[in-house]
Amino acid sequence: MARRTGLIDTAVEALRSRISSGEWAVGSRIPPEPALVELLGVGRNTVREAVQSLVHAGLVERRQGSGTYVLSRSEMAVTMGRQIADARQRDVVSVRRALEMEAARLAARRRTATDASDLLAKRDARAHAYEGGDLDAMVATDLELHRSIVRTSGNPVLQSLYDNLLEAIGDNIRFNFVTDSHADDAHDSLVEAIVAGNPERAATETSAYLSGLLEDA
Repeated sequence: MARRTGLIDTAVEALRSRISSGEWAVGSRIPPEPALVELLGVGRNTVREAVQSLVHAGLVERRQGSGTYVLSRSEMAVTMGRQIADARQRDVVSVRRALEMEAARLAARRRTATDASDLLAKRDARAHAYEGGDLDAMVATDLELHRSIVRTSGNPVLQSLYDNLLEAIGDNIRFNFVTDSHADDAHDSLVEAIVAGNPERAATETSAYLSGLLEDA
């Protein structure tokens, strides 16, 4: 029994690592059972129990006739999502301001040439989505720009906190676009401040944008 439990635990960790690393992205379908058996080198029953463990943890869900899909990258994100499911948009913006101001300040200090190019590309992708009027694309590109700024900050704790709030932040971004709350802010000044290596301006631009959302909330 101990050996079987060990196999299941090992299989769970192998599956979890592919989810947490982003190899299996949120919203994507994980490989079917036969492929997982081959991938992990264990039996079908072990695979089934490992997947069921992730279902209970809230990381994946089974969809009848379709497969198993990734819901979240970490158990912490699931827990935090449940805790703030009924949070007011104003409260989410307030937390965003605290995290994103520091992220912008650090990103301006630590950005590399590669980071700068990536941020400019993400800014342009956001602008293109906005011009096209596709709400899903607008939300996705806006969220990815902010995530890139957080990653550029080089602070792993800040990045972990932000990633575990992604669902709430994504919902807030969608809410802001739908209600047209500063949706036309292209973030040009913010990105330019980071690229120019101006920490205080980057923080000020972030504060101005998010404080404006607080005033409208």
